[in-house]
Amino acid sequence: MTGLAHLTPESPLFRAYLFWSALLVVKTTTMSFLTSRHRRAKGVCSNPEDAKSRGAKIIFDDPDVERVRRAHRNDLENILPFLILCPIYLATGPTVWVATNVIRTFGIARIAHTVLYLNEVPGVRGLAFIVGVADTLFMAGSTIMYAC
Repeated sequence: MTGLAHLTPESPLFRAYLFWSALLVVKTTTMSFLTSRHRRAKGVCSNPEDAKSRGAKIIFDDPDVERVRRAHRNDLENILPFLILCPIYLATGPTVWVATNVIRTFGIARIAHTVLYLNEVPGVRGLAFIVGVADTLFMAGSTIMYAC
């Protein structure tokens, strides 16, 4: 199958990209609501108008809120490049087996990273992070090699 054929709705690779991308966008968006939930539970806000209307304190360094925010930021730093790079990588015509597993592994790694981070599990969390970064770098390297 040629590269552009991988970017059609009939392509199993493109459907894998659509599925995992949508799932990761939902996960990333959910982090905003989780941050809000922690703020409400702790009675803290970061904006004076919100604090005034809710009778909350303005606190910028609550450890629970900041943990969720760091996980959210990590998602934005890693998932956004995947969302942009993956269709470019698919346009190079990778093998279906390799590309499907790269996409799937990235998605699982990012979900695992968030769960492990929010539950304060060290070590394995780092492995999940590295797997996701390695997948992104693999796609970037493959794309660069294709373009040369």
